[in-house]
Amino acid sequence: MSLESDIAILRKVRLFDELETDQLRLLAFGAEHRRLRAGEFVFRESARADAGFVIASGEVALIHGRGEEARVLSRHGPGTLLGELCLITETTRPASARTETDCELIRVSRPLFRRMLEEYPEFTAALHQRIRDELEAMLADIERLEGRFS
Repeated sequence: MSLESDIAILRKVRLFDELETDQLRLLAFGAEHRRLRAGEFVFRESARADAGFVIASGEVALIHGRGEEARVLSRHGPGTLLGELCLITETTRPASARTETDCELIRVSRPLFRRMLEEYPEFTAALHQRIRDELEAMLADIERLEGRFS
C-alpha cells in the first residue's frame, strides 16, 4: 500500500476526524503494516494492548471466549479502528480479533498516537471534547434506563 492510500484509509477513522492531511501523513508514515490470512488472530482476548489496528482491507471478527464457548460479537471492515481505547491508556484486550478474510491492517502504536497528541494540541482538545460529549450522552442514557432496573 502507498502512503496516499494509507492516508485515505486513516481519513475514514472517526478518531482521526480532526486531523489535517499533513497530520494524517505523519500518522501513516509512523504506522506499520500487517498482512494476515483468513483465520489468523490480530490479537487475543486478555492480552496486553499496546496498539490499535485500522482495517485497510478485509473483514475482522471480534470474538469473546475460547473453544466451544467462543461467540462472535461483531464483524468489521475497512476503515474500522480496533482497540481505540488502548491508544489512550494501558489496558488489556476485552475480546480476540480474528480475520475472516485475508486482511491488510495498519498498526498504530500508543507511542505514535501520543506523539500526535503532544504535537497537535488542537487535535488533543477536540478529542477531549468528543470523549466528554460521548461520556455525557452515555450517562444520560443510563439515567433514562435507571427505572427499568429498580
